[in-house]
Amino acid sequence: MLSDINLWFLSLGTDYGVNPYIFGGIYVGAIPFFLASIAWLVKRARAGQSTVVPTMLAGFFFVSAYLYLAIVGENIPVWVWIFLVALVAYGAWSTIRDTRRKIAASDEG
Repeated sequence: MLSDINLWFLSLGTDYGVNPYIFGGIYVGAIPFFLASIAWLVKRARAGQSTVVPTMLAGFFFVSAYLYLAIVGENIPVWVWIFLVALVAYGAWSTIRDTRRKIAASDEG
């Protein structure tokens, strides 16, 4: 059964010109960098410093796997792009909300 799942997973990459392991590696590998960028953003916001660079880095790490898909992928169905836009929009909204809460909590304490 696991080999069937692996074959199906790899077939997706063949159909769309994307290596699923590279996509997954970028997706998982970006997580610590994303979290570090958010921590840096919160630290700079608490200190009253510019948050432009950490915000841009966090955004890059947040969408890095999808950038790989956009650059390398072929024949990606429209519904996938719609789903990814919705996923990124929700993730961005959620991250902004949580980051603002962290900054506000540090200002109160």
